Amino acid sequence: MAAVRELPPESTQQAVGYPSLFVLVALGALVPVVPTGAIVSSAAVVAFHQTSPFALLFVFLVASFGAFLGDLALYWLGRRGVRSRNGSRWLAALRGRAAPERLAHARERLETHQVSVLVLSRLVPAGRIPVMLACLLAGMPPRRFARGDLPACLAWAATYQLIGILGGSLFPEPWQGVVAAVALTVLISAVPSLWRRLRGPHGEPSSRSGDEHA
Repeated sequence: MAAVRELPPESTQQAVGYPSLFVLVALGALVPVVPTGAIVSSAAVVAFHQTSPFALLFVFLVASFGAFLGDLALYWLGRRGVRSRNGSRWLAALRGRAAPERLAHARERLETHQVSVLVLSRLVPAGRIPVMLACLLAGMPPRRFARGDLPACLAWAATYQLIGILGGSLFPEPWQGVVAAVALTVLISAVPSLWRRLRGPHGEPSSRSGDEHA
């Protein structure tokens, strides 16, 4: 526990932390199993306790840039699959992670609110992939996707950084703030899935269907 509580000097944290943050966030955009929100919040906690006045700004810029490049790379790979006759494993992976009902809902919203849908897709847990797939299937050009995805990545990085700042301000030790920030991001990610289970497959509370068969 003592080793966890003791952090390396700030110069080491910055030299290792910023490149690691960029790689992990960009990789998380390509492989959605990486908990990028928790990573950004944890980095913000550490930056909050540093003496450098620009530490939090660097975390925000690095996280935003990593998310933006990762999204563009995934969109480019998915676009190659859409234009290819045989598809691609990246497009197949996107289809596998997007539930049909969520994809249909994303395509409906995309027709009228393109930029706002892209922004919200990054803020809503598990909302990014269905919206990205809807953009691919609608044939949205990469430049238009990039214009909508940039503010989405900025809003996403700011949101999870604020979670980290909150965790860092509540506890005197950085490791305590990291634990709190990770727990909060995990809770936020789990709420939509839990809500859908409680609502049931047709949007009705699951307890109601049980009462009907009682």
